Amino acid sequence: MKTICLYFEIHQIIHLKRYRFFDIGTDHYYYDDYENERSITDVVERSYMPALDTLEQMIRESEGRFKVAFSLSGVCIEQFELHAPQMLDKLQAMNKTGCVEFLAEPYSHGLSSLKDPECFAADVRKQCDKIKEYFGKKPTVLRNSSLIYSDDIGLQAAQMGFKGMLTEGAKHVLGWKSPHYVYNCALAPNLKLLLRDVRLSDDICLRFNNSDWDGYPLFADKYIGDIASLPAEEQVVNIFMELSAIGIAQPLSSHILEFLRALPEYARLKDIRFATPSEICASVKSVGSIDVPDTLSWVDEERDVSSWLGNPMQREAFEKLYSVAERVRIANDARINQDWDYLQASNNFRFMTTKPSNVGLDRGIYSSPFDAFTNYMNILGDFITRINDRYSTDIDNEQLNSLLTTIKNEGDEIEMKDKEIARLQAKIEKIEAAAEKLRQKYEGKKPAPKKPAAPRKKAPAKAEAPAGEAK
Repeated sequence: MKTICLYFEIHQIIHLKRYRFFDIGTDHYYYDDYENERSITDVVERSYMPALDTLEQMIRESEGRFKVAFSLSGVCIEQFELHAPQMLDKLQAMNKTGCVEFLAEPYSHGLSSLKDPECFAADVRKQCDKIKEYFGKKPTVLRNSSLIYSDDIGLQAAQMGFKGMLTEGAKHVLGWKSPHYVYNCALAPNLKLLLRDVRLSDDICLRFNNSDWDGYPLFADKYIGDIASLPAEEQVVNIFMELSAIGIAQPLSSHILEFLRALPEYARLKDIRFATPSEICASVKSVGSIDVPDTLSWVDEERDVSSWLGNPMQREAFEKLYSVAERVRIANDARINQDWDYLQASNNFRFMTTKPSNVGLDRGIYSSPFDAFTNYMNILGDFITRINDRYSTDIDNEQLNSLLTTIKNEGDEIEMKDKEIARLQAKIEKIEAAAEKLRQKYEGKKPAPKKPAAPRKKAPAKAEAPAGEAK
């Protein structure tokens, strides 16, 4: 039986504000709050909520046969908490159906996997904790930012305990092979790989509303028919895209929601089922390994990382950011950690790209790649200065780590002693309460003191007879 694995990415850009060189050292807040609220409200109303309403309806109408997977970046969840809590309510309601899976990804939606394995691991763990907080279960399948993958990244994912990973079914990697099988990491055979079907995914997210496309208009019966006509041995079809493709890239007026809603019924008629990534990893055996020595992604024709690190400006900004990664990790300061998450986001580097692309790029407030680079580097300069002011550069990372560890251990020791004092105090109070209770009980049973007996009255003495009187 053929299986469709349908997955959607949900990530929201954190917009930086216009930050001048002279702001360095005086302004430590880097974000355009108005634009962040406006943009997320817009995409929620035009895309996310209509799409999720439709997907939930598909689950209920198919009586659980339809299944879907999502990955949410941690920074996006933070934006939902601030500006669109109805999104989290909707996703939690869908989670209760048992037909939805939430995947792991870097909390920041950043590029740490390309530079710092320890930072990458911490980023993923942080997002997993956030997913468990909202949906009650830690993810077992990893989806890296923009499906970035290589053999080394796969090995690290396996070492972190993941059972599977999503990535791109790029032609230069697959060669003659088909993406419709389950593969495994070349360096970690236990890590299964699900490869995106580029054509079938892009038919929906890129071409659906394009009247010049020779496949236009695309109907659900034809789409499912194309999947059913694949060779019998090709059993797994992975359709991966951004959720914003529904309503933003492909407007709702294109009838894309009606197209999606019809998929489960046509799939049932063709004996095609839907499954989540973890179900596929658990039930389908790997047919062999895929060698990916060079990093790939799902972006642009090259399917590599050149959209983020393809020019000297991008590489300089990237190297400068991660030059303080260890110090940020050692310091573990809440405010610095939040800025670190937002500054890592991959879109900060994408805005600096000079590559031509067949997908339009909205640079927001920036007029050019150099404008994006200048603004980001000004912010990064202030951020690094804050870290260095807080923890002097005269102390190297090893000394700083030792110092902060000592401070933390002393703090933990004081906390333990405070807890012990509180425990002993509670014990003393309990003993004193028990003693008071016993005292009251004893006094309640003690017999009342006897009243002293009244003195006996003496009988009056008999009068003696006069002398000489006869007796």
